[in-house]
Amino acid sequence: MDEHSLSTLGQHLQSLRQARGWSLSFLANAAGIAKSNLCRLEQGNGNPTLDTIWRLAVQLNVPFGTLVAPISVPLGEDGVQVQLIDQGKDSPQVDAYWMRCAPHTLRHAEAHTRGTKETLTLISGWLEAGPEGTVTTLTPGESLTFRADKPHFYRTEDQEATMLLTVTYGEQGDPQ
Repeated sequence: MDEHSLSTLGQHLQSLRQARGWSLSFLANAAGIAKSNLCRLEQGNGNPTLDTIWRLAVQLNVPFGTLVAPISVPLGEDGVQVQLIDQGKDSPQVDAYWMRCAPHTLRHAEAHTRGTKETLTLISGWLEAGPEGTVTTLTPGESLTFRADKPHFYRTEDQEATMLLTVTYGEQGDPQ
């Protein structure tokens, strides 16, 4: 992520935390990250993982897209890139993302907030995805909807996969 995007994310994260009256220690503890990492992130430094950003969104009780909305560049790590396309304004909250997984990627994602569902529509490539223990293989044009409030994964083989990903949030009142 470039410096401007990191700074923007950090300022937005800090404003969300402060609006709740939370200390750095409280949010870091709740999200299971080091206070020093959260401090660096709020200062526009560091290199946050997708899981770290998800954990912070869950603890702040906001959709992932709300936390990353001010950023216009893809977020990525370990062969996976995601970029927010649009956020719905209705209930339930629905976020739309473009997602790319490089060849030979295995991405394990943590459980999201209770009741959250993901729908993947594969645009190109080949992908296995879904909740841990349930494997569904997708080819271009196919879609899959699954509960994302359980650990889940995405796996590619010899070619990259691109997809549209929608996240439909469930209950936003109770962080896991």
